[in-house]
Amino acid sequence: MSTAAVAIVCKTPIPGRSKTRLLPLVGAESSAALSACFIRDTSLALEMVPESIGRTNYALYAPEGTEHLLRPLLPAGWGMVARDDPDFGQVLLGGMEAFLGPEAGGRHDCAIIVNSDSPTLPPGLVTAAIEALRAPGDRVVYGPATDGGYTLVGLKRPHARLFQGIHWSTPEVLPRSLYRAEEIGLPVTLLPTWYDVDDATTFAVLQGEFQGRTPDFCKPGLTAAPAPYTRSLLASLTLRAMA
Repeated sequence: MSTAAVAIVCKTPIPGRSKTRLLPLVGAESSAALSACFIRDTSLALEMVPESIGRTNYALYAPEGTEHLLRPLLPAGWGMVARDDPDFGQVLLGGMEAFLGPEAGGRHDCAIIVNSDSPTLPPGLVTAAIEALRAPGDRVVYGPATDGGYTLVGLKRPHARLFQGIHWSTPEVLPRSLYRAEEIGLPVTLLPTWYDVDDATTFAVLQGEFQGRTPDFCKPGLTAAPAPYTRSLLASLTLRAMA
């Protein structure tokens, strides 16, 4: 029976190269530690997606050759697929081709790629993405992000045009992606909005969540993932700052 491929796209945490927009806030070592916690917590969120729905989890990662550093951050049994390319669109397309193309041998009926910068991503969003993709007809599913990008993208088969000519890490990512889908006549399903943690503003949103404040964009009935590793690290960072 085919399963949904559900993958975190991530880079193995390396001090000075991870979460670089947070370097002025927490420093190189803590930025890398945060990146590691984000990967741990996002993978835990994906583990909370019911197994009964039929899913197989992966890390879509770079750089190749760092498997020994990344593997301890992932739950047991996860697959690992290296996709290292300076064009992020090619990384996403390469992942979709790996999960849905001929090399996958029909193991997956759909694929969802999730960013690793949303440690509290509600598992229900991933479940909803799988359910949407299993409805009749071809389609693309996006989980919009508050910064104009997306937290996840899901497909039934690779569509290269969706990832071409996108100005990554800008507010134009989702609007341009929607335009690409319209160009090729591909129906779109939009999920509720969530957020990436990649700068001081979204870092503050994360801190607010951990202090019990529900983000303004959170839809009723949407339950955030617990993110225990990130919670613990932020508590220790706060203690060091106060010492």
